[in-house]
Amino acid sequence: MAQARLNPRPDPRLAPLVEATRAFYARRGTGRGPSNGDELRAIRASAKPPAPSDPPATVELIDGTVPVRIHLPATPTAGHGRPAVQFAQATGVFLDIHGGGFYSGSAAASDVRNRLLADTLGIVVVSVDYRLAPENPWPAAPDDCETAAMWLAGNAATLFGTDRLAIGGFSAGATLAMTTLVRLRDRGMAAFRAAVLQFGTYDLSGLTPSGRLIADEYFIEAYAGSEQDRTQPDLSPIYADPAGLPPALIIVGEDDILLGDNLAMAARLSSAGVDVDLRVYPAAPHGFTGHATPMAEAALDDLHTWLGARLRRG
Repeated sequence: MAQARLNPRPDPRLAPLVEATRAFYARRGTGRGPSNGDELRAIRASAKPPAPSDPPATVELIDGTVPVRIHLPATPTAGHGRPAVQFAQATGVFLDIHGGGFYSGSAAASDVRNRLLADTLGIVVVSVDYRLAPENPWPAAPDDCETAAMWLAGNAATLFGTDRLAIGGFSAGATLAMTTLVRLRDRGMAAFRAAVLQFGTYDLSGLTPSGRLIADEYFIEAYAGSEQDRTQPDLSPIYADPAGLPPALIIVGEDDILLGDNLAMAARLSSAGVDVDLRVYPAAPHGFTGHATPMAEAALDDLHTWLGARLRRG
């Protein structure tokens, strides 16, 4: 029987973290994305190189077209001078899909976070560098994510010694993770045993309450391209049938503009018989797990605990 934890009220244990988190955002202020292609190109040009991880990721090119960055779980070993690194046997593999509004970001930008995830849980983290809009509008990004997911489904046991697979993403990456799972389900594949969805953008049609709040954002035009029907499930997964998908953890901030669509996605998953665990974090806006706040630390601890438990199961 499916289990659901759908109480949208924040966990009382998070109350002591609210003041410091609100203070962080009061100092930081709020930003906005580019409003046209010229602004996007300027932002890309001014972006700093991503911080490297230690040890670094290795890069694989799937089917000669889709790059992925691979982090094997590592533990330092004693020695003279700089500690050596020993790679450990993995208990599972996590397919990470980065965020960035479908038009920015990269797998490399998540290297430090993914290295921490790999070493904390003793898992392999594979991050996919999908093609970005507007140069490559939908369905280029989900095509690349599906290619990476299919590659893992067919090769993880041989390459990494485990077939325990999970998938997840951050913002646009959560949207693409949902789309990927639906595509694999429609192929009759159930290779992934868990999904971690952080504040996804599930409606690009502007018809849901949250969708209306972002209907004029440039990232939608860039990603959807010339597609007129933006309610089709492959583009807006809030309209997909979620039956048969794996258990999901949904993480979202109470102050996120997309809170409504994340609550709706949790309800749709639960009503379709999918195990879903919805976690709402107070004083947290969109993208909060990427910020240096005590609320983000608590959310990431919850993510590690939930994901680790599912990848360790037999």
